Amino acid sequence: MIGRLHALPGQGDALLTLSAAVDKKVEKSEPGMLLHTFDQDPNDPLGFVWTEVYASSRAFEYHLQNPDLNAYLEAAGAITDAFSVELYRTVWPSALAAMSATGVPFEHF
Repeated sequence: MIGRLHALPGQGDALLTLSAAVDKKVEKSEPGMLLHTFDQDPNDPLGFVWTEVYASSRAFEYHLQNPDLNAYLEAAGAITDAFSVELYRTVWPSALAAMSATGVPFEHF
């Protein structure tokens, strides 16, 4: 999964801080999360990318139902002007439904 975010002007540091905090929580609470990184776009200081790899569709669904993620999505929504997700590979229909329920625009490839 690739998550693309764009912070509002003056909110880049706040998004970095918020994302670092949720990254630590997810690392501790989600054994099915194999890779979880947050990187800044080298060409846009307000652009950021989550790169995530899950052990299974079940692990992805678990992530989408994690209260820490839901709090993050709400907080990030207040300081970003764009947030979208790209899903790659085969995932269960229930995982696609869970992704849709987050309200974050996404494409499945």
